[in-house]
Amino acid sequence: MLHMNRSLYLVAYDVCNPRRLYKVCRYLKRYKVGGQKSVFELWVTSAELRTIRADLDELMDAQEDRLHILSLDPRMKPRCYGKASTFTAQYFCIT
Repeated sequence: MLHMNRSLYLVAYDVCNPRRLYKVCRYLKRYKVGGQKSVFELWVTSAELRTIRADLDELMDAQEDRLHILSLDPRMKPRCYGKASTFTAQYFCIT
């Protein structure tokens, strides 16, 4: 199975500068499988996560901005409310 080496992460960010905010949001949208506004779900490998962390370190200002990356337990049952949905695809491709 191709997805066995991928894990689900929740990434939340708060960027003060509008230009940096746009760049961070645009960057993370390349990896997201769900989420909204400044909280995204990423389904990535450990190598992709290292790349994302390094890239965000360059895009963000450590003195002004905030970033949280949380690993989600795969045993957790997703609870979705309202229009929320969870990632259910059997395959994954980053283009």
